[in-house]
Amino acid sequence: MQQENTQRSLIAYILLMAITLISCDDIQIIQIWTDHPEIALYGEYYNTVQNRYKVSVRYMEFPTAGLSRTNSPDIIIASWLKNSSTEVYFKSLNNIFGSKKLSRNIFYQRLLADGRIDRNQYLLPVSYNIPALIFSKDREKDVSNQFTIDFNEIKELSLNFNRESRGSYTQMGFSPLWNSNFLLTAAALFGTSFTEGEPLVWDSAALEQSLIFINNWTNEINTSSQIEEDFTFKYFFESPVRLIQSGRILFSYIESGELFLLGNDAMNIIDFRWIMEQDQILITDDTVYLGIPKWSKSQAAARSFIMWFFKVENQRLLLEYSRLNRINENIFGISGGFSALSSVTEYIYPQFYPELLGRMPPSEYFIQTNTLPANWTVIKERVVLPYLNDRARSGSTAEIIPLERRLADWVRLNR
Repeated sequence: MQQENTQRSLIAYILLMAITLISCDDIQIIQIWTDHPEIALYGEYYNTVQNRYKVSVRYMEFPTAGLSRTNSPDIIIASWLKNSSTEVYFKSLNNIFGSKKLSRNIFYQRLLADGRIDRNQYLLPVSYNIPALIFSKDREKDVSNQFTIDFNEIKELSLNFNRESRGSYTQMGFSPLWNSNFLLTAAALFGTSFTEGEPLVWDSAALEQSLIFINNWTNEINTSSQIEEDFTFKYFFESPVRLIQSGRILFSYIESGELFLLGNDAMNIIDFRWIMEQDQILITDDTVYLGIPKWSKSQAAARSFIMWFFKVENQRLLLEYSRLNRINENIFGISGGFSALSSVTEYIYPQFYPELLGRMPPSEYFIQTNTLPANWTVIKERVVLPYLNDRARSGSTAEIIPLERRLADWVRLNR
């Protein structure tokens, strides 16, 4: 609740700063719709460093909802932009690359490729996140790799950490059931491949394999899901960082966008490793992209802002501006994640987040989620994650309602 209130206050604060624009007929206004409130701060900064254009930012939970020929911004910056409607809504950005323009080489190539359909670049990547485990710095020597950790090592270290007294656990290394997003990460790394369909398709065999693996993990390492739930009920009134610090748990799942917002006190006592399985590190499904709608009324001005935004030095200045305004206490990096500009993430981020120095894994290990439906966030929260939690706790699919049926029921009730 406190985190939600902080987020609401941050949205109100940033958007309030963006409301004041110079009213002048000679200045062209760039309208941006976004589901990331910090974009308003970037617009405010842009307004102060040049006087040819002015940016006006509108926060929307679903920026593409209601987008039409008569109702369109000049730029949309948001997650989950690539779907079956991308070619309908957005114009090609091919002409933004070239001599004296943007170079394709400044981006992480896999992120850039994901914004392309056929040979046309419709979306440009802005930021991304990857999953991690946090643990006490006192345990650093127990982890074999300096950068990453895989499922087998998590299981082994957790088993050695577990302690029982009078039939119940007093210490528990890690439970896959503590965080639903860990289940989703595991499913993706097993090749489940949730993909936009009618409205969603996936590899059922891979999904089942991942959930059998999780169920076996629970039974082999922590006795049963009921034992894990009893432990959670008894001890999880404290934050994961406090539980790690007290020695109650060994690991906790977290994603990079949250990791570096834990604060100096927490970062002084914890360490982290990126989760990597079979030489794959998952890019989470909320990667932020940027596009110009086909009905933008100020396309030249929009391209000017884009050219400015994707300059390495300007992103460094935005990070500095965020720190100066203390926005970095609530928003990690650029748009809540690692920058899609490789040199910004690898060389500039460590200046603002010293824990990252030498800690970024090579991008060739990165894998991305597939193209997802525009309403993926709702489907995920109301259908997919509840199924993953139920199936991970169950020894048999016969005991629970299948995902296909849950999805069909949800679609029928939400037409």
